[in-house]
Amino acid sequence: MEDNFIYSGTKKLRCGYTTGSCAQAAAQAAAEAILTGRKVSSVDIITPKGVKLRIGIDDCEINEGQAMCTVIKDSGDDPDVTNGIKVCAAVSLIEKGVEIEGGKGIGTVTKAGLDQPVGAAAINSVPRRMITQAVKEVAELHEYHGGFRVVISVPEGEAIAGKTFNPRIGIVGGISIIGTTGIVEPMSSSALVETIRTEANIRKAEGRRALIFTVGNYSERFIAEDMPQLSDQCVMCSNFIGDAIDIGITLGFRDILIYGHIGKMVKLGSGIMNTHSSYADGRMETLMTCGVLAGVDNAVLCSLNECATTDAALDILYENGCMHGVLEILTKRIHNYLQARTKGEAKVGAVIFSYKNDLLLKTEYAEEILRKALEG
Repeated sequence: MEDNFIYSGTKKLRCGYTTGSCAQAAAQAAAEAILTGRKVSSVDIITPKGVKLRIGIDDCEINEGQAMCTVIKDSGDDPDVTNGIKVCAAVSLIEKGVEIEGGKGIGTVTKAGLDQPVGAAAINSVPRRMITQAVKEVAELHEYHGGFRVVISVPEGEAIAGKTFNPRIGIVGGISIIGTTGIVEPMSSSALVETIRTEANIRKAEGRRALIFTVGNYSERFIAEDMPQLSDQCVMCSNFIGDAIDIGITLGFRDILIYGHIGKMVKLGSGIMNTHSSYADGRMETLMTCGVLAGVDNAVLCSLNECATTDAALDILYENGCMHGVLEILTKRIHNYLQARTKGEAKVGAVIFSYKNDLLLKTEYAEEILRKALEG
């Protein structure tokens, strides 16, 4: 593949290609092989993003009635668990059309709301179009007027599926063939955001009245202990709180609830909607602002600036008898910033907790949305 690069901060990172591009290239090569009887060593493809790739074919076998080609996935500088796996396409000739099936190591869809219907192989619609277009172009080039049966397989797929989000979103028995652009951009957040969208769409298909997001493993543990009946309808949004709210609104949810530890959620009090530390901190600054508004003594506020964790800062506020007033203002600020994000298109509530001092805060709409979630 001709190298493509992006910059992440000051680092120059090499792009890779998706499982969808691998499947397209393997199918194109296998179609070429079966129609010509010659082994193929590389193919040129155009990704949905419009990038031209030359992809090497690791193995090409031609047997009676079938050709199988293999591509080794190259994820570039992205820490992708699928990097280096084999993506295979077995192509045989049929009377007409293009049939695409999943073989060994390709997962099966078990929940409504995903890209493919329940029971189908987890080969998403964009890769299916890529594969179909590729084999049709080969047919046209060689003046072949029949059809193709294409079986995509990933020998290691079942073994690595547990390291992906597939089990969580209802894809069992293997990995997915995905990729809307055909290109893997290293350290990109887009794949994580699309996982949030996928899980949220499943909740919509289940008929949920409210959409519940968790910010991380602490949040999921808290719900499992405090409100276990909600555990099966939560969607983990990680640090992407703003994106998650946008996704919920786009899918038609008018009630959204976010569970999170105060160490992350405090940042919402300054309107920070991506809570990853590399994006912004602002924890102590937010608490100090709330402290000023609550009339906290200046010496106490200055001591907050030396704290490494939110819990440590809360200890100081508690010891000085001002924690309640500061958190009351913080809760109102979080409510206001969440509603500002929705622009009036939804109600968003937040449940904020800490195991330290049994802290539990709820913004204005939280109880109302929680009732709707419990009703189904």
